[in-house]
Amino acid sequence: MKQNYGVSKWPDIEEINAKMDKLLKADMLHIKADAKARYMDYFDTKCQRSKEIITEARQFIPGGVQHNLAFNYPFPLAVDRAEGAYLYDVDGNRYVDYLQAGGPTLLGSNYKAVTDKVIEVIQKHGAVTGLFHEYELKLAKIINECMPWVEQYRCFGSGTEACMAAIRVARTFTGKKKVIKMGGAYHGWSDQLVYSLHIPYTKTFEAHGIPKECVANTTECAPGDIDSLRKVLEENEKDGGTACFILEAFGPESGTRMMPFDYCAQARELCDEFDTLLIFDEVVTAFRIGPGGAAGFLGVKPDLTVMGKIVSGGFPMAGGVGGRADIMSCMAAGVQSGKQRAYVGGTLTANPLSCAAGYYAIKEIVEQDAARKAGENADKLCAGLQALIDKYELPFVVWNTGSIIHFEVSGVMYLSVQDPEIVTKITERKKSMEEFGAALTANGVITLAGSRMYTSMADNDETVAETLTAFEEVFSNVER
Repeated sequence: MKQNYGVSKWPDIEEINAKMDKLLKADMLHIKADAKARYMDYFDTKCQRSKEIITEARQFIPGGVQHNLAFNYPFPLAVDRAEGAYLYDVDGNRYVDYLQAGGPTLLGSNYKAVTDKVIEVIQKHGAVTGLFHEYELKLAKIINECMPWVEQYRCFGSGTEACMAAIRVARTFTGKKKVIKMGGAYHGWSDQLVYSLHIPYTKTFEAHGIPKECVANTTECAPGDIDSLRKVLEENEKDGGTACFILEAFGPESGTRMMPFDYCAQARELCDEFDTLLIFDEVVTAFRIGPGGAAGFLGVKPDLTVMGKIVSGGFPMAGGVGGRADIMSCMAAGVQSGKQRAYVGGTLTANPLSCAAGYYAIKEIVEQDAARKAGENADKLCAGLQALIDKYELPFVVWNTGSIIHFEVSGVMYLSVQDPEIVTKITERKKSMEEFGAALTANGVITLAGSRMYTSMADNDETVAETLTAFEEVFSNVER
């Protein structure tokens, strides 16, 4: 299997941390009042149909949207269609799309070669059979070809379900109960993992509706600090040991907090030393970084790998777990009654539609060298953004690891839990992110909450130029 990766260089961690520290110490920057009024007027005059739909939706849907990523300031846009590198809303406005459905549409949205195959599968086989279908095997085999350490693979309905299953399997296999995650990381919304989200050591700050007993066996280590991981592993040894360490291989929140390049290799050694399973959460990085994902790029083999929406080509059934056969067998549907197994399920998880979509999407990603092309687009865009930041002498920070671009205007996820004003600062800095995100939207660019961008193979010099024009318009209207 051809293994081309989209990461041209590893970011300078010390430089990023120094810039982020400077950003946190600097005064908060805001968009000028007249420009902000102009941007808000865009939503009132150019997005009227979206506003009408969302206003009505709030009567029937909590908050008006079904997914957190869709909740954007000042109100969510109602999208009519996604095509290639663009989104089109119901009012006919076009946007360069750097949300990319949260990352899975590496080929670009509604990629014809995949969509046509999916339609053919639906017409020939039906979307759901209720029993085994050959495309389940095809998907598992192509994942194994790209990632040989994923000896067996099991489909789930989402990244959240996949993380839940991975932890349950790790506990079943090891007989241990403790789980370590990295502070600030997001691994879905299951009870045991809504712990220290976004900002390290905030613990149950966002765990509303979840009894504290649910995270009694969840612990955390400091991002990118291998000594911190060792310390937690040693502490857990006093209470039966650690079942698994789950992490995003590039760092929490898709690398918002970047880690040293050799961190995962050191973590692998520590996990072996403490007889702990290493789980890579590759919901974002699998295939987006390259056919071998972050593990292949870093040259580190995890015991289990969690995958997300890309394994179904952006279609439903958006997740799965794969890994060593002896570990994966703990969730086998055919295990003899009475033997220990991790109870998992999902009636519609492995359906012909989704498995075919994942199989053909991965096939196209490899054949089209999509990860490398998307990474090159991100390199160009990131370099252009840095030039604009320098031109306008702004404290903002930008970097990328392949096709994942981080753009920080407030540094909210870098706040310290030891700051006595952290609650106030979270609110202020989140609002700043939302304002910049809205300003970019009004100028024809969709980002993930104004702070992250995923490029795709569908991007090109034209979309990059459009994006840089939008950013410059916003930067030129920052209040100094």
